[in-house]
Amino acid sequence: MKNNKKVLWITQGAIIAALYVALTYGQEMLLPGTTSMAVQFRASEALNLLCCLTPAAIPGLTVGCFLSNLTNVQALPVDMIVGPIATLLAGIAMYLLRNIRLWKLPLLAALMPAIFNGIIIGAEIEYFFIGAKGEFHFLGFLTQGGLVALGELVVCMTLGLLLYKALDRPQFKKWIG
Repeated sequence: MKNNKKVLWITQGAIIAALYVALTYGQEMLLPGTTSMAVQFRASEALNLLCCLTPAAIPGLTVGCFLSNLTNVQALPVDMIVGPIATLLAGIAMYLLRNIRLWKLPLLAALMPAIFNGIIIGAEIEYFFIGAKGEFHFLGFLTQGGLVALGELVVCMTLGLLLYKALDRPQFKKWIG
């Protein structure tokens, strides 16, 4: 029985990673730039709310983010590492906050991708723009981080919570494990 749970966990993570990559690539093909610009509205980020339903979503989303950034020509090279780290930290925080509810929804958990990506990716973008100047501008960091957080917030609070509400049902609890 223990092996079955491990296989289920690995399978769930792999499916979530594949969904993340497929949604990101599909959206980028249909709407170029919407998954890779400073204000990005990756529909795949809605899958972050799966962290409130299964811990398998944490590595699944991290791997999915890495694979999506790996072939994204508009992503900064360092984003192949920094993006998945932000996703990993947000996923862990979401899982830990999953039982804190407002109006029967994990609203606090849904804020985590915006907070972690806003801070981490905002700092990454500002660091990239420093370039030869060598000066870190806090206002630039707030602007970049705010734009990243805005995109995350919109997707997670709309599509993400809708996905969560659709899957937080007894018939799906068997699949989740």
